[in-house]
Amino acid sequence: MVETQTPLVAVEDLTVRFVSRDLDISVVNGVSFTLAAGEAMCILGESGSGKSVTLRALMRLLPPAARIGGKISIGGLDVTTLADNDLRRLRGGLVSMIFQEPMTALDPVFTIGTQIAESVVFHDGVSYAAGRKRALELLELVQIPSAPRRLDAYPHELSGGLRQRAMIAMALACRPRVLLADEPTTALDATVQIQILLLLRELQRDLGMATIIVTHDLGVACEVADKMAVMYAGRFVETGSSIDVMETPRHPYTRGLFQSTVHGGMRGAPLDPIPGSPPDLADLPPGCAFAPRCKLKQPICEAGVPELVASTVDHLTRCVMAG
Repeated sequence: MVETQTPLVAVEDLTVRFVSRDLDISVVNGVSFTLAAGEAMCILGESGSGKSVTLRALMRLLPPAARIGGKISIGGLDVTTLADNDLRRLRGGLVSMIFQEPMTALDPVFTIGTQIAESVVFHDGVSYAAGRKRALELLELVQIPSAPRRLDAYPHELSGGLRQRAMIAMALACRPRVLLADEPTTALDATVQIQILLLLRELQRDLGMATIIVTHDLGVACEVADKMAVMYAGRFVETGSSIDVMETPRHPYTRGLFQSTVHGGMRGAPLDPIPGSPPDLADLPPGCAFAPRCKLKQPICEAGVPELVASTVDHLTRCVMAG
């Protein structure tokens, strides 16, 4: 049941720039959204659109060259102003993250049980024995077979699917209220992908977490999300309920993503891909960033960046030609 009180996550006009001696690149440009406890949102788009940077900005897991602007409120805390000690408590406590590749996110020299128990000890202040007991409960929660034996396994001793489940267990170790997942099924085969997605959705509903999943896979998006945000060149170009966006896509980019996706009913039919390539964020075109690739392009599209316009109460589109 989705709550209707103050949003658990509220992001307002989020910007992220990477600044170096030679470059100043805006990677995220004015992203805003809210999310209540028990809701799941999917951020969808091509590689390089700013999805993962947006997700990492919520936990301030960006390199020193990153400059974050706007407001990020999670559980009533202003994440942009937190001191380092408070950030360490936030990460893994209030907010947890499932990373794209567990083999690089898990420490190869410690067992799975040790890594999970360490997080529980730090955030909950319990003994190592209690942390290890909690680790076993979590491995069973994410349906890892022979869980007691897997506690003492190292990451390289597990299959890709089991490593991803172990990563989910670690993310859930301290009962976070917000779960972030950065393309959690990218490296897995189709059968394991479905298992992980169903598990994530079940855990999210049972534990009442707000969940944000980043992906470029439409199948993932429609399986797990209540809300959908389509991202292009650092901006949300279409947002709404998953049903609205999937059934009545209004932005040409969203339609292009759907038309260029392979599904079972397309056997023998040609794909209709989006022409061209995503723009260089260091040299964005004038006006709408998608205009150079858009079949509906008009002179007005280059006059300025379109605003998000509501077609229904909750369905917004950043396009002057949307219909």
